Amino acid sequence: MRTTPLLLIPFIAAILPLCMAIEQQDNAVQLARVKRIFVDQLGGGAMSDQMRDMIIAALQNSGLFAITENAEKADATIRGSADDKVFNEEHNTSESIGLHTNSAAGGTSKSNMTSSVSSTHTAGAGITDNESSHIQERRHEASASIRLIDADGDVIWSTTQESGGGKFRGAMADVADKIARQLLDDTRKARRPPPPLAVPQ
Repeated sequence: MRTTPLLLIPFIAAILPLCMAIEQQDNAVQLARVKRIFVDQLGGGAMSDQMRDMIIAALQNSGLFAITENAEKADATIRGSADDKVFNEEHNTSESIGLHTNSAAGGTSKSNMTSSVSSTHTAGAGITDNESSHIQERRHEASASIRLIDADGDVIWSTTQESGGGKFRGAMADVADKIARQLLDDTRKARRPPPPLAVPQ
């Protein structure tokens, strides 16, 4: 009997999460073994070399990894791309308030006694207020997509970070710090020993 593709759908849906979990667990095992890292040249804009230097400095200061310039001695290699943009952002606003009121009244009366009465009343008011502003703001944004590759060429970790600059650091330094902190946090979790198995009583 030949199995139809429709009958395989529930089986694939059930086994796919299991395969993904196994792959994530295998990546965590590989990440836990990484002690020495080589940071390769990054692709992207003209400032990618500076981003590479900042990532190296951030990882070196962490003390969790040894950074090497010899790719053959590394447990894993960092590759990816980075971009750094400086541009002007313009904001135009315009507000207008107007109020205008006008009224008029008049009347004339005559009698046979050759007398006449005439009255006229006119009132008007107008208020106009226009306000506009033009603000030009200089913006600086940096981003990087980084992956960690083991000796077999498999990607065991990746992240994408971006920043418009922090309070005490520029955009590029902030991105490099975010990459380093994410890698450090994930590596510490991977190196953490598994919880002991519960012994049935």
